[in-house]
Amino acid sequence: MIDWARVAELRAEVGEDAFGEVLDLFLEEMADAMARLSADPDPARLRDDLHFVRGAALNLGLKEFCSLCQSMEHGAMTGAEIDLSPLFACYRDAQRILLAGQPAGADIA
Repeated sequence: MIDWARVAELRAEVGEDAFGEVLDLFLEEMADAMARLSADPDPARLRDDLHFVRGAALNLGLKEFCSLCQSMEHGAMTGAEIDLSPLFACYRDAQRILLAGQPAGADIA
């Protein structure tokens, strides 16, 4: 679900203190975006909104979430009706795991 190697890479790039700030900013931006998608998923902006959350999540290694976003982006481009509930569930799971930290024995190579 999470690319722990990407998390470690980002943590090394920005430093431990700044990583906490990056994570807080990510969570804040994602909370806003997910609330907007949940409350008022504008079909005209759906592709752009999905693209935004996918890009933000990609930086933190949320690979399953990113894959789901990409599939939904493609569907939105073709005008397909998009059920966002799997996206919300996947984000909640990824957020919980990310906040819990790297699991013991995780392969980060």
